[in-house]
Amino acid sequence: MTRYSKGARGERELLNYLHDRGYSVMRGAGSGVNSLSPDIIAIKAGKGLAFECKAWDRGSISIENERYDGLVEWQDNTGFSTFVAWRTNGAGWLFIKPAEMSRNSKSRSVTRKNAMQINRKLDSILQI
Repeated sequence: MTRYSKGARGERELLNYLHDRGYSVMRGAGSGVNSLSPDIIAIKAGKGLAFECKAWDRGSISIENERYDGLVEWQDNTGFSTFVAWRTNGAGWLFIKPAEMSRNSKSRSVTRKNAMQINRKLDSILQI
């Protein structure tokens, strides 16, 4: 399975989960490429959530600084709670706030260990 198809499958899984819980959801145009919006946008009763999705079975994930800055700007402009949603084998979904990622010269990253220590579950996000 290609990395793109694995990521797209993960996005659809999250999108369907949110839809089944009454959210109006959409997969962002350009999802999977450098775009100006997060991969998934979900709205319910005036509450907005946004997710940048990653499906990666390595020890860490990263987002280029330019993409990260765009996510933070998008979050600031919309007021939506924004998360990096990491789909892993075994641990399922891990949800990280952009500010919880470490910075280096080219990207922001988070290790699987740190993401698991944060231990943020989707059901707790839906209570925000």
